[in-house]
Order: sequence, then structure tokens, then C-alpha cells
Amino acid sequence: MNSVLALATLAVLAWGHPGTHADAPAQFPLTEPETTWLQKYGKQIDLSYTGPLSFSHLPYARCLEDETQVFDIAILGMPFDTTVSYRPGARFGPFAIRSGSRRQSARGFTIPWGQSPYEQGMKIMDCGDIPVNAYDNAVAIDQMEVGYSTLLSRPSVADSGAKPPRIITLGGDHTIVLPILRALNKRYGHPISVIHFDAHFDTGQVHFHSTRSIGAVTHGSYFSVAQEEGLITNTSIHGGIRQKFGSMEDLKHDASVGFQVIATEDIDDLGLPEIVRRIRQRVGTTPVYLSLDIDVIEPGLAPATGTPEAGGWTVRELKRILRGLAGLNFVGADLVEVAPAYDFADVTGITAADLVHDFLNMLVSDAPPKPRDEL
Repeated sequence: MNSVLALATLAVLAWGHPGTHADAPAQFPLTEPETTWLQKYGKQIDLSYTGPLSFSHLPYARCLEDETQVFDIAILGMPFDTTVSYRPGARFGPFAIRSGSRRQSARGFTIPWGQSPYEQGMKIMDCGDIPVNAYDNAVAIDQMEVGYSTLLSRPSVADSGAKPPRIITLGGDHTIVLPILRALNKRYGHPISVIHFDAHFDTGQVHFHSTRSIGAVTHGSYFSVAQEEGLITNTSIHGGIRQKFGSMEDLKHDASVGFQVIATEDIDDLGLPEIVRRIRQRVGTTPVYLSLDIDVIEPGLAPATGTPEAGGWTVRELKRILRGLAGLNFVGADLVEVAPAYDFADVTGITAADLVHDFLNMLVSDAPPKPRDEL
């Protein structure tokens, strides 16, 4: 009996007075709040870890379908990775880089650059990703060329349309550069010099099919195809090369494609300023495209890539080289081969996002920033 009374008492305490129904509406009045969120707290701002995923919380639009969108610099994703030779996964690169940029924002001033790229009178926005076919490489490469050409045809804002806008592309495996170079060639009407930071040449000879066959286009051969199509000049240059080769014939072929080589270890023998000087001297005042494979960095510092090679440059060394290239006649840039499945604590995505921030500063600058002792 005592246990029954105890249970009844507990029921009354839990559900209210005897005689009330458990599902009855509350007996107190519900009132509207005295103020709205906007009145009390202001705008619904995004924190560094919330909100839609755009690069550095930039304005976002689906620019391929919204033809009213114009800009000076666009961030564009190409989630493509079906021509890789080793580890796939770079289709998730655009997401990883944008995620790595979450702590970045319009507060973009840095001491090394002495400026913020967002305060130089340029309209910068994120145009989302090209929806790339994951089953047919021929279709996918055409989609990337059409998408890039579509954005490249828009009038720039700061130049009142006098110059084409510029696009920073988030890859994707390195094959995305072929459709990009095709689009640039159509827009500018002449070959482009390339500054190529990578552990690998990517000028592999095509030993099967024809260069017109999609099976011959891989992330290790696209530059050879681009050279045959007349898309790149013979004043291009590699930086950070350290791959293993079959023979000296590979180096001779690379030179025939139009590239000069700076190996990874050259930074120790020549020093950073000389590396920068040689790159600038090589491309001169020609229109130049910058392509950066994340595997140029030591894989202990950026492990999330499909074809890692030990002994790469440090992030700090690469950032200093990028600052030294500001003021060149850049027509576009990309960062490729980030494959986040192989990452640890998002370090590669965060590194890649910071390098893209350097790209933005590089594109809006007329010259390299002065050393701090000269300010």
C-alpha cells in the first residue's frame, strides 16, 4: 500500500494537480516577445563556424545561372578527380578549401602583405562550383571549359569591362587546367605563360591513343596536350619539382613543352630571392597563369593530396615566393589536388585557404610588398 501511495504522489508532482490531463494545454498565457531579434541584437551575422559555406564568407551566388552577377575576381570550384593516377578524392577539394577558410573574413589585413585584398576597390565573390559530370571525362572537361568561359565573358566591375575578370579556381585534380587554358586562349586570343608549382612536371608524354582522345588527358599529361593545342608559351616555368623520372628523355620532353625547371632543393642552393627573380625573369610581362598543386608543399605539412612526394617546400617558403610574384600580369590562378580524405585536423584545407588568400592579394597588387624595414 505504501508503495502505491508513493507512486501516486510522484505522478501528481510530475503531471500537476490531480484531475488534470497530461496532454492539456499550459494554463499560463503565451505572449509575443517584447522585441524581435533584429530590434534587440541586430543582423543575423555568420560566425566563423556558421553560415553558408562560401570562401572566407564572401558574397555567394550561382553565377553560371545568374547572368546578372559581375565581379573583378571570382572564386570557382571544379570538383573533378577522375583522371588521377594514384589516390582519388580531390573532388572534395573545393569544399575542404572553403571549410578551411571559415576563420577568414573581410578582416583580411596581414602584416606581410601590408593590406587586405578586400579593400583594394575590387569586387570579389564566390561563384560556387561547376556541376561536373562524374562518369564521363569528355563531358566533364567540356563543362569546365564552358563554365569558365561563361564567367570570363562577364564585364569586370573596377575596370568597367575594359579587362576580363579573373578567376581563382579550387580543384579538383590538375587536369582542370586544360579546360581553363582553352577558355583563356579563346578569351585572350593568344598563348599564356604558366607558373606551375608542383612536385611533378605534368608534361607526361602520351604513349597511347591520340592527344585528341580523352583517355590521353590525365593530371600528369595535360600540359603536353595544351602545348600541342598552342595554349601555352615556351616561357613557362615549374617550381618545386622533385618527382622520380624514367630517364633524361623526360626532362628533354618537358623542355620541349616550354618549361624551365626550379627543383625543390634549388631553394637551398639559390635562396628565396633568386627563386623569385628567375620566375619573374622567365615570364616577364606576358599574360601569366598561376597553377599550384598542394603537393608542392612538404607532405608532413599538407598531407591531404593524391600523389605525395617527400621533401617539399614549407608553407612559409611558398607564401614568401607568392608575395614576390605580385605585380605580374596574372590572368588567373588555381589551387588543386587537395584530397581531404587524407587530411589530419584539416591542416591541408586550412593551408590551402590561406594560400588562396595570398592569391587574392597577389592579384590586386601592382608590386610585391616592401620589406618591413623599408616601410
